[in-house]
Amino acid sequence: MSHILFWEKPGCGGNAKQKAWLQSAGHTLEVRDLLSWPWSRESLLAFLGGLPVVEWFNRAAPRVKSGEVVPEQLDADAALQALLDEPLLIRRPLMQVGETRRVGFDPAAVDAWIGLSAQDAARPAKQAEGCAANMGSSQCTPG
Repeated sequence: MSHILFWEKPGCGGNAKQKAWLQSAGHTLEVRDLLSWPWSRESLLAFLGGLPVVEWFNRAAPRVKSGEVVPEQLDADAALQALLDEPLLIRRPLMQVGETRRVGFDPAAVDAWIGLSAQDAARPAKQAEGCAANMGSSQCTPG
């Protein structure tokens, strides 16, 4: 199994669920705080660079949900600066195994990459990513 560097928002119920799925599949985790990590343009682009700008953003972030930040209206430079200024906007989790980096948690994609249990791999992406508070749990708080 894999050793995963896992950047999360501490206290996030969605990230807690993702970590549990990874650990139940036999992976070990080194958990890091996404919000206080010393991101640079280069270190964040190492995760985001191959994705469309709109996929860089956490759709559950309060400023995205309110329409104050509209990812579809940002070019790559403006989007990257917004993420560096306010890491809560970064789509999570960020995961790294060796030199391979991933953004977000689509169970089928994670299963193909490093493996999950059959039950967790079959879960819809909608159940695996986003704020747990929006999925009927009160564990997640804005910020």
